[in-house]
Amino acid sequence: MSHFIGTFECKADDKSRIMIPVSLKKQISNAITESFVIKRAVFNSCLELYPMSEWTLLMEKVNALNRFNKKNNDFIRRFTAGVKIVNIDSSGRLLIPRDLILHAEIKKEVVVSSAVNILEVWDKDLYEESINAATVDFGSLAEDVMGDNNNKDVS
Repeated sequence: MSHFIGTFECKADDKSRIMIPVSLKKQISNAITESFVIKRAVFNSCLELYPMSEWTLLMEKVNALNRFNKKNNDFIRRFTAGVKIVNIDSSGRLLIPRDLILHAEIKKEVVVSSAVNILEVWDKDLYEESINAATVDFGSLAEDVMGDNNNKDVS
C-alpha cells in the first residue's frame, strides 16, 4: 500500500488535463504504469484518485457486501456513480472526465492533496473553503479519532 504525502497546486488546461507535479509523480511512479480510478468523493465536493491496486482492495470489501440488503445496493450504486479509469500520459498529464470536472466544480486552479493511500482532486477555492470552514475543533477531533490509540503504533 502506498502512502502519499503533500498538497500540490496545479492548473487545469482547456481540455480538463492537469499536469502532475514532479514531486508527486515520483511518489506515484510505481502506480503510473497501471491505471487509476477517479470518482466522486463521498463527503466533499472533490474527486478521489485511487491507484488501481488500492481500488482493487476496496472493491474486494464492497463485493463482500450482501446484495440482498437494499442499503448495500444503494450504497454500491452511489459509491460507484461516475467511476472512471484514467491514466497519466507520457507528458505527466491526467485527463479528468468532463462530468467529474463539472461535479467537483473544477475551474483553472486545482489542488491535489494526499489522503493517505489516495489523492483528492479539488478546485482550489473549494479546497481552501473546506480547510478554512471546518467547524470542528481539530484538537477534539484528533483526540476522538486517534486518542483512543486503536492503532498501537501511533504516538
